[in-house]
Amino acid sequence: MPHTEIDLILVDGRSVRFDRRLHGGERVAVYPEFERFDISPLHRLRPKPLRRPRFVADVHLGTLARFLRLLGFDTRYSNGLDDAELAAITAGEKRILLTRDVGLLKRKAVVRGQWLRSRDPEEQVAEIIEALHLQRAFRPFTRCMTCNGGLVAIARGDVADLVPPRVYRRFRSFKQCKECRRVYWRGTHFVRLQRLVERYRQSPAATNAAQ
Repeated sequence: MPHTEIDLILVDGRSVRFDRRLHGGERVAVYPEFERFDISPLHRLRPKPLRRPRFVADVHLGTLARFLRLLGFDTRYSNGLDDAELAAITAGEKRILLTRDVGLLKRKAVVRGQWLRSRDPEEQVAEIIEALHLQRAFRPFTRCMTCNGGLVAIARGDVADLVPPRVYRRFRSFKQCKECRRVYWRGTHFVRLQRLVERYRQSPAATNAAQ
């Protein structure tokens, strides 16, 4: 388990820090990040949870980055970033590093990170949502899935030359990315993506939080 997923370590029932040396025979218990419990009297090993979680995904997680942007999460991604650059981004911009490479999370500069067990992008999203309790932070259809820029409403008349004629004739509502200028509308793809968002809202973590 990478250190970025550990919030509390107990050795023989006592809270300790990462530098505690073991001599053999101790009973060690390791706990993940606590989002809804106050453990302030103990040695909390993780930094304070981010008010608005932001991510940076490693070079193998392009599809995952698109799904997180769909849910409204600020997610940096580039297939040209090396391990040192990823570590620098997560530290400098206070982003949670997402990776399947547990070795990357062992870098000292990385203090926020999530090791993904699944290879399937949709399952990876579910892993992140449940691990970080993100259902209430969803802001779907507010970010560009391609470049991560914010989406804003745009007048129908302003997209006449930006979308196919059949799309312009059929639809009345459009949004545009403030960065790459890509235009979005609620076509047949929107229904599929909306179902995906609702499926993530109904994950086991959401059910447990509501009880």
